[in-house]
Amino acid sequence: MPRKYSVEFKEKAVHQIIEMVRLESCSLQRAYTEVGELLGVSHHTLRAWYRDSASVRDNSDASGGETMEEELRRLRRENRELKRANGILKTASGFFRSGTRPTHDQMISYIDAYKDQFGVEAICRVLKQADRGFITSRGYRKATTRVPSARALSDSLLIPEIQRVHAENFSVYGIRKMWHAMNREGFHIGRDKTARLMKLAGVSGRRRGRTPITTVSPKTPDHRPDLVRRNFRAQAPGRLWVADITYVRTLSGFAYTAFVVDVFSRKIVGVATRSTMRTDALPMEALEHALTTAGRIHGNQLIHHSDRGSQYVSLKYSTALAESGIRPSVGTIGDSYDNALAETVNGLYKAELIHAQGPWTSVGEVELATLRWVHWWNTKRLHEALDYATPQEVETEYYLTQPINTGP
Repeated sequence: MPRKYSVEFKEKAVHQIIEMVRLESCSLQRAYTEVGELLGVSHHTLRAWYRDSASVRDNSDASGGETMEEELRRLRRENRELKRANGILKTASGFFRSGTRPTHDQMISYIDAYKDQFGVEAICRVLKQADRGFITSRGYRKATTRVPSARALSDSLLIPEIQRVHAENFSVYGIRKMWHAMNREGFHIGRDKTARLMKLAGVSGRRRGRTPITTVSPKTPDHRPDLVRRNFRAQAPGRLWVADITYVRTLSGFAYTAFVVDVFSRKIVGVATRSTMRTDALPMEALEHALTTAGRIHGNQLIHHSDRGSQYVSLKYSTALAESGIRPSVGTIGDSYDNALAETVNGLYKAELIHAQGPWTSVGEVELATLRWVHWWNTKRLHEALDYATPQEVETEYYLTQPINTGP
């Protein structure tokens, strides 16, 4: 025989169902089952009581005709929307941290990145509330379906070339040199466009830092004259060389690099890298390299200029200069202006190679990289002082313009 339940029992059961749904945000089906187990009533019976209950109807009337189940679905939907909005605002916080409105391209890029996660409509709706100037979903679709402009197409082709040319030149060129380099590559663009493309490509020039002093004072007096007096100009190759030494810090100690530079073309004619600055090794090796590179010396016309460091005062070094018919010239100790061109080369060597590609593990690693940098310096690097030509081009052009000596 079916059990009979009082009206009060039914109302109490329905009230427990309502409370369980409200407090635990569970489904009505789960509430029917759990309350039914507690009260010993089947969930089918509880569902019928719930539907017939006056308290449920009263609650529905108070909420504008919304049933408990409908209200629960609404609250869950609102909760999902709130979580999604918080996620959108969190990922877009970088836009608003600076206090400035994101650019149109930044808005498009952000939506492209997160549309699969949040949806275009939701992103535009939420961020429109945070910033009235944010793009609408309609504006986004219009922008992404629009045919790219001629400028946009040109930029998309030139940016990879900007990155390539910059990387091929040790990633050191600033706007002026990149402008000339791009034109030499056949891309005839203006300086302002080069600057804009470099910004879009994320590349920039490298600044030169201060060059430390590596000059060691000689223990004996040096009576060699200063034949240059800070006038670092030459009328032809093989007329004036400048020499200097700089150091490189490695993980295994120090390395030292000596350069010999031809003033006329800015060409590095001699280079040597060793783990010591001993006077009978490092500068002699750079000088021998320079003598081999230069070939025949023009009588007594070549001046070799250095500072008064002990590395360039040794008897062996002085004898090598004399035997080659080279006149020695010296500046003062530690005065970078008296050997300005050599100091400039040292500074660029540090900025463009050593600091840019370090840390260095060994002297051998520095030596190999230095040889590659010198080759680039001589054959590819554009020099502002040479009207954006390379040292090799300047030297070659000089010899091409000289009359051919056919002899007597």
